[in-house]
Amino acid sequence: MSKKEKLIARLLSNPKDFTYGEMSTLLCFFGFEERSKGKTSGSRVEFVKGADTILLHKPHPNNQLKPYQIRQIINELKNLKLI
Repeated sequence: MSKKEKLIARLLSNPKDFTYGEMSTLLCFFGFEERSKGKTSGSRVEFVKGADTILLHKPHPNNQLKPYQIRQIINELKNLKLI
């Protein structure tokens, strides 16, 4: 199993400790590019691939994504037919 396949399997298991770094790595595997929305964006980050955009808030103070964020990412990747 490749690192990409392991991250996909981990994401689909809805873990409580999925980190922002793991999500960023996974989206980069799918060809998304991470962009900050500027100095005033705060913790908002967008991942862009062509016309497709996924918006996220970087979790803070810890690095783990919230369960609703994981569900949103899974739904978005399924809609884009990437998983």
